[in-house]
Amino acid sequence: MRFGRLRVIQRDQRGLTLLELLIAIVLAGAVTSGITMTIFQVFDTSSRTSNHMIAIRQVQHAGKQVSEDLLQAHRWDPGGSSGFPLTLNWTDWDDVQHGIVYTLEDMPSGEFKILRRRHDINLSPDSTINVAEYIDPDQTSCVQAGGVFTFTVTANVSGQSETRVYEVTPRSGSQ
Repeated sequence: MRFGRLRVIQRDQRGLTLLELLIAIVLAGAVTSGITMTIFQVFDTSSRTSNHMIAIRQVQHAGKQVSEDLLQAHRWDPGGSSGFPLTLNWTDWDDVQHGIVYTLEDMPSGEFKILRRRHDINLSPDSTINVAEYIDPDQTSCVQAGGVFTFTVTANVSGQSETRVYEVTPRSGSQ
């Protein structure tokens, strides 16, 4: 064994040239940037899809809650041009009086509203819940025409918007 002796490259042995090394670096950079862009697109698509699903859930929950209460109501009083605050009243078979008031109230961000439901039993406050968030007040309304209530609700979550229209025919004998 010979130690301490430098190895000499013979003429028939070749190493990487500078040009080959640069080409390898450029190709590795292109592959890396392509993978990075794909990952960012996946995250962006996932975020947009998630925000759209939140908007869908908000309008579905609002529509379900308002529709159920409209079907119960004997009397209603839509206020303002958009129909809010919306006041609904009915008396159960056991003479329990129910009053529901839907209002659109500011969210902390201030741009959108919260659809809030206050329930009174026999004129005493019973509960207040937030039915839906991210409600666009300019595209949300509750109007009555021809014996049918039309509740239009739009939710907007980070640019992902969803609108639903619910038509409810109140039970007979209602106002």
